[in-house]
Amino acid sequence: MSQVGQRFEELVSVMEKLRSPDGCEWDRQQTHQSLKSYLIEEAFELIEAIDQCDDQKMKEELGDVLLQAVFHSQIASERGAFCIQDVIENLNQKLIRRHPHVFGDSPGYSYQQWEKIKSQEKGEEKVSVIGKINHALPALSLARRIQENAAAVGFDWPDVSGAVEKIDEEVRELKEAMKANEKDYLEEELGDLLFAVVNVARFLNLDPEIALRKATEKFVKRFQVVEEFARSRGLDMKKLSLEQLDALWEEAKGGELK
Repeated sequence: MSQVGQRFEELVSVMEKLRSPDGCEWDRQQTHQSLKSYLIEEAFELIEAIDQCDDQKMKEELGDVLLQAVFHSQIASERGAFCIQDVIENLNQKLIRRHPHVFGDSPGYSYQQWEKIKSQEKGEEKVSVIGKINHALPALSLARRIQENAAAVGFDWPDVSGAVEKIDEEVRELKEAMKANEKDYLEEELGDLLFAVVNVARFLNLDPEIALRKATEKFVKRFQVVEEFARSRGLDMKKLSLEQLDALWEEAKGGELK
């Protein structure tokens, strides 16, 4: 057995021990449902490590993601559904099946072929060229994926300028919806604007989910600086005017540039 195989079997054995009656109380209490938030958290921490080009952190976070796969497989094994070996076998077969240009006699990769194979796997007779919608994805990621799929069959702007102009158009339409003040109309136009912003992100080769997360984190850090400024000067933020708050905000921004 290779070193990789030995290390993997050791990992599976460790998880089995943690879930055993003599194992860890916390691990024994976990279910597929309770672990969902941890899986999402670990995935985003891995993405952060990739963005930081931090190999050491990537190594650690990849291990945490792998742990989630082993953890869920162990829980499934205990209820007789499937085990980690089934997961690996299924993955190997799927990789080979979906790459006939590598493991078969297909002349080369194509997006249409990929979607056709996926639809055949799921017993679907006909699937839109845009692909099957994965509703489990976060909305921004889903929008980007759909746009990528549409672009793969030629439905796309020639360059980013068209996508940027679309944002301007959607802003104007959102303003019109605001005048009408109808919830469904507003929701539709706001969604169109967000969809257009995702399109620009795609052209710029940026992940909108990550970009929004970073913007949110930046806002939190800057707001905390504003709070500290107010506390140090004996000011009650709730009693400050918008102009005063904005002045503190600009001061906090200025400090970031130093």
